[in-house]
Amino acid sequence: MAKSDFYEILGVSKSADEREIKKAYKRLAMKYHPDRNPGDKEAEAKFKEVKEAYEILTDAQKRAAYDQYGHAAFEQGGGGGGFGGGFGGGGADFSDIFGDVFGDIFGGGRRQRASRGADLRYNMELTLEEAVRGVTKEIRIPVLEECDVCHGSGAKAGTQPQTCPTCHGAGQVQMRQGFFTVQQACPTCHGRGSVIKDPCNACHGHGRVERQKTLSVKIPAGVDTGDRIRLSGEGEAGEHGAPAGDLYVQVSVKKHPIFEREDNNLYCEVPINFAMAALGGEIEVPTLDGRVNLKVPAETQTGKLFRMRGKGVKSVRGGAVGDLLCRVVVETPVSLNDKQKALLRELEESFGGPTGEKNSPRSKSFFDGVKKFFDDLTR
Repeated sequence: MAKSDFYEILGVSKSADEREIKKAYKRLAMKYHPDRNPGDKEAEAKFKEVKEAYEILTDAQKRAAYDQYGHAAFEQGGGGGGFGGGFGGGGADFSDIFGDVFGDIFGGGRRQRASRGADLRYNMELTLEEAVRGVTKEIRIPVLEECDVCHGSGAKAGTQPQTCPTCHGAGQVQMRQGFFTVQQACPTCHGRGSVIKDPCNACHGHGRVERQKTLSVKIPAGVDTGDRIRLSGEGEAGEHGAPAGDLYVQVSVKKHPIFEREDNNLYCEVPINFAMAALGGEIEVPTLDGRVNLKVPAETQTGKLFRMRGKGVKSVRGGAVGDLLCRVVVETPVSLNDKQKALLRELEESFGGPTGEKNSPRSKSFFDGVKKFFDDLTR
């Protein structure tokens, strides 16, 4: 299938300058980026087309070859021998071949691309309620952004970066070492192929300036500590017009006074008095959606877990909603008055003492075990 014209893909004219091409690329890349079109194969293919067109048309040498030969310039053996020649008839001599090989080892290709912007990380602390339900938060971060005056070129308004006089735009210089020719980054332009004679007053030739940026970040429901959210293109601006990096929002969830989360389940402790534990009853317990009644059966022991289905968390990765597990803790009464103490002594006597077989089976089992332990020691 024939490839589409790179200029048509970006929607620019053949006379468009680098700024116009970059502007068109940013607009289309945002539109077709896979993160904004999950599962859309057409958008993914379009994004790859846009990216390829941008990479060719922003490289002076590749753009010149494309304007002359079209897509054939980048096919094996095509384009008049300039990009596809080999040993036989392409005009590349022996030293050039070894220069390319050793150039890859000692510093890369003929011209270093301008560096993509750095990725940034922002640590965001959420409450459990925010993490479970989702929330939109505004954050303010310091970033390096493209200079508004020179539009990332680093050159003073009305001027352009000049071709490097040392490497003549190649970004590399050759050094002969005996039989071999070794390539390395140009010491004058540091591999860019161009130098700035008149630096921009606003960014001092860097093409980027530091600013504070405010972003609105949508946190999806169900995130947990350790999850991170990527905001494509919201990191630092690239050098001299290169693409920006990404921003990663790292999530951590604050400790909750009532609930603990484990995967999609929530856990909480519910204290009950020993009368309710013995006789049973009903008690209100909290959930993230409000209060609900929990029926406590008679003779409930401390540590008993009660499961309330669907009252937990729905994971950001999908699946069933978790449960709320309430662990009851039988609380020993405090600050007793004389009448309450007398009633408890009367109750204890009715049990037949602390080891009553019928009313305290676990106590009897424990003390029987203790007695056997000491009996065995004395034998």
